[in-house]
Amino acid sequence: MSFFEKHVFVCCNQRAEGETCCNNHGSSELMAYMKDRVKALGLAGEGKVRINKAGCLGRCDDGPVMVAYPQETWYTFVDRDDIDEIVDEHLQHNRIVERLKL
Repeated sequence: MSFFEKHVFVCCNQRAEGETCCNNHGSSELMAYMKDRVKALGLAGEGKVRINKAGCLGRCDDGPVMVAYPQETWYTFVDRDDIDEIVDEHLQHNRIVERLKL
C-alpha cells in the first residue's frame, strides 16, 4: 500500500534564458497555490494527497505540466482556475479533467 493515496509531481524546472521550461509559465507559484488549497481542504497528509515539486519531467514543450499517481495522469495548466479544477475533480472526486489531460 502506498503512503499517499495520490501523489502529484509538478514540474518547476528552470532552464537557461530563452529555453522553454515549465517555470517560465509560473509553475512554482501555481504549485504553491495547489499545496495551500489541498491543505485548506484537508486533503493533505499520510494516506491522502501529497503535492511535490519536480525537476524536469521531460515534457517541456507541453508545459507547464504535472503528473498524478497512481493514475499516471498527465496534465497541463495555465492558471488558478485550472489548478482548482484538478484539485476539485481529480484529487477530491477521482474524475479525470479531460480538457487539461495531456
